[in-house]
Amino acid sequence: MGWLWRLLFGSDDPAAPLRLAWSRTFSPTCSADAGLRYSMGMELIFEVRDAEEGGYCARALGHGIFTEAETWEELRANVLEAVSVHFEDGPAHPRLVQLHYVKDELIPVEAA
Repeated sequence: MGWLWRLLFGSDDPAAPLRLAWSRTFSPTCSADAGLRYSMGMELIFEVRDAEEGGYCARALGHGIFTEAETWEELRANVLEAVSVHFEDGPAHPRLVQLHYVKDELIPVEAA
């Protein structure tokens, strides 16, 4: 499995998502009447890429949170605001936000 799989599920084991889903479903931080609740230690991971028109765009993995900005500092502020709005009515808020910058670069290899 790849690095993203290990990042999301913590191992190369293909059954890891099932164990993760089971632990979230039956953990003490969950309740049937309130739906799935995250622990107070929840961390959100945003994938950050260069925007085609300049600046940056960011999306949260596993959540419908998207934002963009012209500078890195502006992106950080926009991400925090988007997270705050997304979780404002929820029972728990994330403790940490990780910005994972991804840069795609194509490098031509000349024929020898």
